[in-house]
This record gives sequence, structure tokens and C-alpha cells, in this order.
Amino acid sequence: MSDSQDSLVIIGGIEGGGGHSVAVLFDSKGKKLIELQGPCTNHWLIGMDECQKRIHAMIQEGKEKVGLPLDLPLKALGLSLSGCEDEATNEELKQGFMEKFPSLSASYYVCSDTVGSIATASENGGLVIISGTGSNSFLLNPDGSTARCGGWGYLLGDEGSAFWVADQAIKIYIDEEDNRRPPPHDTSVMKKAILEHFNIADRFGLLEHCYTKFSKAVFAGLCAKLANGAHAGDPLCCHIFREAGRSLGEYVGALLPSISKDLLDEPNGLPIICVGAVWKSFSLMEEGFLEGVNTQPGPRKSSHSLERFTLLQLQTSLAVGAAYMGAKFAKIEFPRDYSLNSKVFFSKTI
Repeated sequence: MSDSQDSLVIIGGIEGGGGHSVAVLFDSKGKKLIELQGPCTNHWLIGMDECQKRIHAMIQEGKEKVGLPLDLPLKALGLSLSGCEDEATNEELKQGFMEKFPSLSASYYVCSDTVGSIATASENGGLVIISGTGSNSFLLNPDGSTARCGGWGYLLGDEGSAFWVADQAIKIYIDEEDNRRPPPHDTSVMKKAILEHFNIADRFGLLEHCYTKFSKAVFAGLCAKLANGAHAGDPLCCHIFREAGRSLGEYVGALLPSISKDLLDEPNGLPIICVGAVWKSFSLMEEGFLEGVNTQPGPRKSSHSLERFTLLQLQTSLAVGAAYMGAKFAKIEFPRDYSLNSKVFFSKTI
């Protein structure tokens, strides 16, 4: 490698998902050189070897497009990937890069997409709550300690997610039709949404969609129609979204005993990064969310209280946070402007 190549400090970041991925490259001055799209990089879905090949190909494509030498190693590469929750498999992924692509990067940092979400929005840690098709929450304190709640999937959890909203509505509908339990409000708007979404004539048509032709994404897609009903003022749809908000707020209450005082004392209070399409309906969930935040549902109670929090929405890819984490791990300093990466959409002093 030439002296000019050796003087180049290039830092990479990858956001890896089950559907698509994003790669970014930064120079030493914090300038984003390129951001590009790529395929699925979840190693549980495509295998460890294919995951490594795809990430290598994305980095090489990025270097080529900005005119960097293809044989130039990155100084650091941060990987924020779905499926990277286990330290043992994360280390296996890292070792695989070093063995198969020894000139790809001088340093690696591997973390989950939940960690990447926090790193993108906040330098000192925070709490991320994911509410998309499924739901999950993860806490990262300033000292590096972590805690989590949820993420158990649609069979065991996913409270407050799009799937959960759809499931609640369908259960209310079935219970009323079976004369088992009366609904809290009139079901006509909700029933119409269910029948139209699944293109069925009655409740028996749901069996095919719940069993022989089950699709979690299709099932969860009902949530958007129920949101339309809630925005139009339907009491039952509003009730379901209020309960979804309460469930998401309870993630905060459940993690409160693990949240450090330093994080609670941030200038704008506890930073909560909100990821997933269900957060677009926060106006429908606000009241329930505040009720959930103010409760500690589990047996462990916190010695301190939540006095203020801020809800943030990311404005850029998690690949940016992955690059930040990669640089931090490699002890490389470069400018970061967190104000460009997220925006505040709600703030509350309790």
C-alpha cells in the first residue's frame, strides 16, 4: 500500500436488515462520502458466509463509486445488523471478515440494530423502542451497561406493534360474534376494516389467513386500516391504539430500574428513540403511552423517577450510528453532528 493510501482514514458503517441494507463511508473530517443500498444481510436468513460476502461487496462498491482504491482498507467498520444480538455469533462474524477479507478493515465493531439506533441519535446512550410489525426495547447507558424488554415475537409478545394491534381487533371481533364477550365499543367500523383487508365474508374466512396461508406482514397490515378508523374518530379503533400506546409506555416503566441517573439527567431528559411505522400514529397513542410510562408493571421497582423524556425520530440510516460505534471502538475521533440524525417529535415533563 502506498504512503498516500496509508494517510487516508476512511470509516464505514452498515445497517443490515432482513429486507435490505445500507452502507456509508465517512472521511476523517466527518464528511459522508457515499450512502448506498444493498440486499439482506441477516446472517440467520442467508448464512454467515453469504452475509460476509454481501457486506464486503457493498463496501467495495462504495469505494469504487467515490474513487477510492479497492485495495484500501477501512480504518474502522461498524456493523449494526438485525440478528446480531448474541456476542458469540457477533465474534464469529467478525473473525470471518478477518480471515476471508483481511484487507477490508483494520478494526470491526458488531452490534444489533437496536444499538445502532441509539448510537445514531445520541452520543451518551438512550432507550430505543421499536414498534413496526413487531416490537422491542433496548437500553444503553452512558457507562455501556445495557438492559432489554420485549422482542419475543408475535407468539410470545410484540405488545404495541402493528401485529398486536391487528390481533387485538380480530380477537374483539371474534369474541363478539361468538357471543363470548361484549366489545368495549361498537364494532361496525373495525369489522368492515377486517373483512375488507382479508377479503373475506365472515369470521370463518380468517382461519385461512391465520393458519394455512398465514403471513405476519399481511396480518399486521390491518393496523394501517385501523389507524384510519381511529383518525376518523371511531371509538373502538381509538381504544385499541390507546392500549397500544400504554404497552409501549410500559417498556419504559419496565426498564426504569436499569436506567442510569446520568441518562435521566440529560438536558432534555431521557432520550427515547422511536423506530417503526406504528409511531406515525403517536397522536392516537399519546394518552396511553403517558399512562404506561408512569407505571412500573414488573416486580422490580426503581429508586429514581422519570421526570422528563424526549421522543426522537431518526432522520438518517442506522449505518451512520454503526460508523460512529466503529470509530469509537477503534479510538478514532472525527466530527459528528447528532442534530442532523434525528428530530424531536414529542417532549414531556412529568
